Amino acid sequence: IYLILNRTPMKLDIKEKLKIFGPAMVISIVGFVVAYQFVTPAPPRNIIIGTGSPEGAYFAYGKKYHELFAKENIELEVKITAGSAENLKLLEADSDSVDIAFVQGGIGTLAKTEKLVSLGSLYFEPLWIFHQKDFALHRLSDLKGLRVAVGVEGSGTKVLTTQLLGLNGINAKNTRLLSYDSQQTAERLLKGEIDVAFFVTTHRTSYLWQLLKSKSITLMGLERAEAYALRYHYLHVLKLPEGVIDFQDNIPSRDLTLVAPSTQLVARTELHPALIELFLQTAEKVHKSGVGFERRGEFPAPKHLDFELSPEAKRFYQSGTPFLQRYLPFWVANFLNRMKIMLLPLLALLYPLFKLMPPIYRWRMRSRIYRWYSELETVDSEIHKEDLTANLDEYWLILDNLEDKVSNISVPSAYSEELYSLRLHIDMLRNKLYRDLEKNKRTK
Repeated sequence: IYLILNRTPMKLDIKEKLKIFGPAMVISIVGFVVAYQFVTPAPPRNIIIGTGSPEGAYFAYGKKYHELFAKENIELEVKITAGSAENLKLLEADSDSVDIAFVQGGIGTLAKTEKLVSLGSLYFEPLWIFHQKDFALHRLSDLKGLRVAVGVEGSGTKVLTTQLLGLNGINAKNTRLLSYDSQQTAERLLKGEIDVAFFVTTHRTSYLWQLLKSKSITLMGLERAEAYALRYHYLHVLKLPEGVIDFQDNIPSRDLTLVAPSTQLVARTELHPALIELFLQTAEKVHKSGVGFERRGEFPAPKHLDFELSPEAKRFYQSGTPFLQRYLPFWVANFLNRMKIMLLPLLALLYPLFKLMPPIYRWRMRSRIYRWYSELETVDSEIHKEDLTANLDEYWLILDNLEDKVSNISVPSAYSEELYSLRLHIDMLRNKLYRDLEKNKRTK
């Protein structure tokens, strides 16, 4: 019996709540739907980075980036290319060839579009000039007429080497300029098939160590390095102290001066902002320690750039890693960051609505009880008249009907007191009528 009696009021209570809170919920949902139109899309899970030849530093770093991105459930495809010049063309291509790439400083002058942004520079890439020990070479002008390997077409090495040789009057008309990839160039140089070879790379590459250790090959310093750096502002003058490569064998055998562009990360402007932030965090993990010519904490850095720094990169260098990404996995942090705009309907709609709904609900519940007091007051005013004999039955009927209607009212238990109070007032008037009836009988 208890369950039966309580089941109906509960159902009615839920229906009543839906009538009141339902419109508020609909308005809130509409607000969320409208706000969601302004939420940025989720970042893609597959992107491509342009690197370089498999034996080069770009490819090695690309694999490190690939491993770190895999931990965030993002597939970073490492694309093998000829080098910086080809990477730039792929970034500029209409097709989605690459989304981001390693680009050598100074290559940006070849760009034909403004739809590229830089994420910062990563490390120095010195220009290494090796030659057969039999040649006494001091300046680039001494290379005229020799067999010179200048790098493959599409590489940053060829672009830089061609510029420097051109300043010294050396070109394909007076010198045999050869194009091989870095590994082939090193092998041919060791075999004596090449007289001079240029490499733009870090000191970490394996073929470079082979040449440094060779007894028949020597490393050439670049005289007038300051002048080259003044002519091409993307070049930096670096000092290679005597014996720093190998103290025991004293490599190099004397202090040398080198020039070096810096490598930078360049991306398409449409690359998702969250991915830019992830690339910057990855670059910091990979390059912050600094090895060789780079000091700890020197890179990545918003300097030595060929392209405008992206807005996300500016914030990163000013404020560091975004707050949410410091403590949460990438996808969780990104979701919460994207959903910030959804706070607008929450604050503008939900909060006021749900502040108003409880008072409205209370008023609605009480109005179901209090609206019967108007009829009760009418009866109350009439029964205070002196002669009720003529209308006594009519008043009895009114009170009986009123009690029947009130008995069918269903309200939550929190409002039972008001309902019972109404029923008590009805009984009070009925008792009043009953006393008047008895009084009239005794009078007769």
